[in-house]
Amino acid sequence: MKILSWNVRGLRRPEKRRKIRKLLYDRAVDLVLLQETKQSSITTLLVKSLWPRGKLEFMTVDAAGLSGGLICIWDPEVFHLSDCCCSRNFILLSGKVHNSFDCVVVNIYAPNDVIRRKALWENLLTLKTNFSNPWCLGGDFNEIRNVGERIEVSRRDRGMQEFNDFIENCEVVNVQMLGRKFTWCNTIEGKK
Repeated sequence: MKILSWNVRGLRRPEKRRKIRKLLYDRAVDLVLLQETKQSSITTLLVKSLWPRGKLEFMTVDAAGLSGGLICIWDPEVFHLSDCCCSRNFILLSGKVHNSFDCVVVNIYAPNDVIRRKALWENLLTLKTNFSNPWCLGGDFNEIRNVGERIEVSRRDRGMQEFNDFIENCEVVNVQMLGRKFTWCNTIEGKK
């Protein structure tokens, strides 16, 4: 199963929706996790404008104003949903891949605030006891694991330690990125 996770930073512009649709088609993505949709109400029409395949199922969390928002879209012939739950900061999908592998996929958009982020990690760890199949996490965690993941960071802080503790306690493995070292750029000239 091919999964793509992307903080889209808004879905208002039609050209961005077309770009997402093309990428999902070109990469033959089976399940997509989108964060920061900035949409207070997500319609079926909007979801269909993103998904290049005929068959689809989806789950959404609306943004609060222009902050947040999540969408998960998947091919029901590849991923069969059996259970789910969500909050403002995540969508959890429990199901079966190709009718043979039971798993849990979680789309996360973590708060910027370190205290609220810690509460999210604790909430997800509690859910892990109820959803015991292997987990796949994707999303925007708004945190880094080590100082080498962000330019101009020279020390570890509490949020970083709590994030690493969450990953360890959740028993997930960090999949290494392919391509660029950094996944976000604020487009200031000369910055990477």
